[in-house]
Amino acid sequence: MGAIDLYARASADFDAKLGQTRQLLQDAHAKYAPLTQASSLGAEDVVITHLINSLALDIPIFVLETGKLHPQTLDLLERTRAASRAPVNVFRPVQHAVIEFVACEGSEPMYKSIELRKACCHIRKMEPLERALAGQRAWITGLRREQSGTRAYVPLIDTSDEAKTGRVKLNPLADWTWGDVWHYISQHKLDYNPLHDEFYPSIGCAPCTRAISLGEDFRAGRWWWEDEAAKECGLHVKETA
Repeated sequence: MGAIDLYARASADFDAKLGQTRQLLQDAHAKYAPLTQASSLGAEDVVITHLINSLALDIPIFVLETGKLHPQTLDLLERTRAASRAPVNVFRPVQHAVIEFVACEGSEPMYKSIELRKACCHIRKMEPLERALAGQRAWITGLRREQSGTRAYVPLIDTSDEAKTGRVKLNPLADWTWGDVWHYISQHKLDYNPLHDEFYPSIGCAPCTRAISLGEDFRAGRWWWEDEAAKECGLHVKETA
């Protein structure tokens, strides 16, 4: 039984949510250009990319190819680049930084300490992210409130970092359920990462992602050896004073 059979259950107000999401994307395109979608090629991002393309919005998409992604994710990346009307840009870590880090700490330093795991995330994700967002007034993510306790209050439009970075973060699926996401994928017969069929709701780098068991949190398979409070790579963590 695949992910669509397991999860595709639209909430009662799905049509209203979909209308709100479409309007948010159209308004953002008019108000915040230049802007871009950050895609990890997970289920939520597949939905957003389809909406951008179906609405014919000139919003480019970017993917952080960390050098540690699953083969299934890399295959989906190539299929997405071939099928997308909007350009799909790929950002990779600085090669010499990766080589030096691996030479010093080994190929899987993430298991040694939280500090080393975050250092790996910085090289492979955070630094490329800064390049991907350079010159952008806004970026679009697939964050949903249902994903974890740390994301329970994600707003549709997040202006909290605008004064510091000059950018707004848009979360058009913030109030969608997992069932809503898969209902949309089923309705439109969207291509998606086959790891979702193997109980991977959240898919990141291969060493840092596992399948989850029934009843576990959506992000329980990410950095599962760490304390819950540490389970972010930095892309969606706010600095505290």
